[in-house]
Amino acid sequence: MHDIQYKTLVIRFSSVGDIVLSSPLVRALRQLHPQMQVDFLVKETFVELVRYNPHLSNVFTFPKNGGIGDLLKFRREIRNRRYDMILDIHSSLRSRFLTIGLHGVRRIRKRVIARTILVRFKRDVYSHFGGAPGVAERYLETLRSGRGREGQETGLELFYPREVGEKMREQLASAGIVADAAAIGVCPSARHFTKIWPAERYATVATALARRWEAPVFLIGSDDDAERCRMIAERIAQESPGTRVMDFSGHCSLLEAAALMDACRIILTNDSGLMHIASARRRPVVAVFGSTVRQFGFFPSGPLQRVVEHPNLSCRPCSHIGRPDCPRKHFRCMLDLSTQRVLDAANELIGRDQPPLSASSSIN
Repeated sequence: MHDIQYKTLVIRFSSVGDIVLSSPLVRALRQLHPQMQVDFLVKETFVELVRYNPHLSNVFTFPKNGGIGDLLKFRREIRNRRYDMILDIHSSLRSRFLTIGLHGVRRIRKRVIARTILVRFKRDVYSHFGGAPGVAERYLETLRSGRGREGQETGLELFYPREVGEKMREQLASAGIVADAAAIGVCPSARHFTKIWPAERYATVATALARRWEAPVFLIGSDDDAERCRMIAERIAQESPGTRVMDFSGHCSLLEAAALMDACRIILTNDSGLMHIASARRRPVVAVFGSTVRQFGFFPSGPLQRVVEHPNLSCRPCSHIGRPDCPRKHFRCMLDLSTQRVLDAANELIGRDQPPLSASSSIN
């Protein structure tokens, strides 16, 4: 095989976390064959997450509201490009339509049966289906099934251009804040209700950490998160008037959010796409998990990450993606997680040179 003639396409349409989790696969492809053409097909809504990845040769965008006509167009395009290998790490109806019958297609092993049994019957049978590695590792399995090698590094990556970093540094400087990795970052939302820790508890923990480190608090999220971020900002202002809070919800792109995270000492977050962005930027992360569990593959991993979860709740998990409400109406998977547990996790990450911070130091 001549590397320069070898062409690979990776398909992952959405969403934020899943796309960021594909970065180890893209890096592994480039490391295995430096001259390989590595292309990526993604939904246009999320293209900025891969646009600046130096390991990619080309990025193709599927229209946000694309229909059957767009699918037919991309199917023809993919066929005409004659890819030697197509890694379908989305494995949806759309991605299967694009690739069915084509040469060299490999698909992710989603372990749907094991996942369904765990959600419905609370029995962990993942060991019978190849184990429960993280999603990034599952993406790498598509490469290892044939020509890949074991042991690729699974650390996440996310790249943004210099001008994005400069823009955010200037914005912080105009507010009198030096971007020196000292802020307390809070990403308090998620797509589904059962993955969201209460806003007032985020305010409690963020205020305690900000007081200790004499640091500002950055609230990071989308337009949909604005109300929750506003509540947190108001709670912090009431209980700790001297703490500086900057609310960026709805005012920054995903890459600008990544640049803001680079100015944070620690990120407090739910199970969300922003959690994976924080991991990709190598920030210390404390992630609060409610209705979802490690076996689904989305836990952050590494020495800079800690997960706070309910250790033994019989109704957990109730869903693999989250739900709009608690089916048992008690929401214990989140309400039983105290602010002290999250503070303890933060102490493990950034408090080694300070006495442990206790809940008595925070808002009641």
